[in-house]
Amino acid sequence: MARSAHSEPLGGRSVDSDSGFSRGTERSHMLLIRGLAGGTGLTGTLYEPGETPPSYRGAPDVGAPYVWVCDEFYAVETGGQTLELDDGSVQVAFEQPAPRGYDDRERAIEAAKAHIREQFARIGVTDEVTFETEQVQPEAAEP
Repeated sequence: MARSAHSEPLGGRSVDSDSGFSRGTERSHMLLIRGLAGGTGLTGTLYEPGETPPSYRGAPDVGAPYVWVCDEFYAVETGGQTLELDDGSVQVAFEQPAPRGYDDRERAIEAAKAHIREQFARIGVTDEVTFETEQVQPEAAEP
């Protein structure tokens, strides 16, 4: 599978000390939701009740029991990062992730998948997205 300039699929860069992200310490687990299409992937994190989503400068205060956090990006003509896809490459720029809160686990998962599909569409990937989910302990997600 082709990869972006990151060692992980897009979205695998969930914590970056240069961006001001920090992790909470009260989580017992989290659900990684990964979408694969066009030769690359995007992974976001669903924080469940009792878990603390990451906080960072400018993040909204989300008090919902389920919180989805995932990269957002769009195609640019110049600059950004080169993302290799099955049918060529595209330059992408990243927006600061905006946590989204949900009251219901099923609705949160549906919204997470819709978000991933939207990100692929924003860069012209029209392939059907396949999804994987993985429940992990916070320590397993540490770089």
